[in-house]
Amino acid sequence: MLLRRLMACLLMLGMMAALSVSVLAQDTKKGKDKDKKADTKDDKKGGTGSLAWKFKEGQTFYQKMVTKTVQAMKVMSNDVNQTQNQTFYFGWKTTKVEGDKVTLEQEILGVAMDIEIGGSKINYDSTKEAQANNPLGDFFKALVGSKFTITLDTKELKVTDLKGREDFIKKLTAANPGMKQLLETILSPAALKEMAEPTFAVIPTKKDEKKWTRTTTLDMGPIGKYENSYTYTLEKTDGTGDKQTAQIKVDTVLNYKEPGDQAGQGGLPFKIKSAKLKSSNPVGLVIFNTSKGRVERSTMKLTLQGSLEIEIGGQTTRVDLNQTQESTVETTDDNPVAKKTK
Repeated sequence: MLLRRLMACLLMLGMMAALSVSVLAQDTKKGKDKDKKADTKDDKKGGTGSLAWKFKEGQTFYQKMVTKTVQAMKVMSNDVNQTQNQTFYFGWKTTKVEGDKVTLEQEILGVAMDIEIGGSKINYDSTKEAQANNPLGDFFKALVGSKFTITLDTKELKVTDLKGREDFIKKLTAANPGMKQLLETILSPAALKEMAEPTFAVIPTKKDEKKWTRTTTLDMGPIGKYENSYTYTLEKTDGTGDKQTAQIKVDTVLNYKEPGDQAGQGGLPFKIKSAKLKSSNPVGLVIFNTSKGRVERSTMKLTLQGSLEIEIGGQTTRVDLNQTQESTVETTDDNPVAKKTK
């Protein structure tokens, strides 16, 4: 019974961490350039030189974010393997450009999940009419249609404001009221803003930089704290016209810290007592379209290894973890969900 409860908790832990990262961990890019001769006074650029974001009021674009997470765990002498395949479809619209401040609206247009843990499978795809019954189906369904409004400082590439959190949590807790306390804790205003910023840092804030760094700290309360260090290196430029691109290598170092007693459990049925996790084998590549001022595609891959001690039901259990996560993001001018549902 304890093992079964622990497996359910580990699934919840993985889902919450992945959900939180997926909410805003994507490339915020400009969409279809309907007027290639537009006056540059209408565009606001983050960074300097040829590596610069470009935003124009009224522009709409779409993106597809695919994340695959493979976990190999040993729990109480039992081998437990978990695989999560997640696909998020986002719609973005630039609603206001004012000085060094840009406002963007993001909507979750579709969600697909394919999860297997310990031989049990959970599937959901909002782009299909027929859905198999599963305990997380209503939760996944509640994600679709959620909207966020982000304010970006294009000079410093910082997210200064984010709206939509309260409505988002309200929708998710309507599907599963028991998760309210946890969601309120891990999806804090500060955490949501922190999730968005690494995306914008794919370009430098100083002119003609060939190498730049950015660090972030994501505090998810009872789930723990993630400290990320990103090193970006401009490797080469290529192409002509509207196909001019810059290839940027990304090296990532992730440090995980257990929540500590002060974080409490936040409604979780278990508590992370200690953790020794180390990242390795980082692979990151960003293709930035310098003429359009957007990231066209990106790939990130990272391995996380180590052990955790988790307390559940008054008992402390060691979990040995080997996890590989790979994410890809692609931007399109046409709605990919509309195409799938035709």
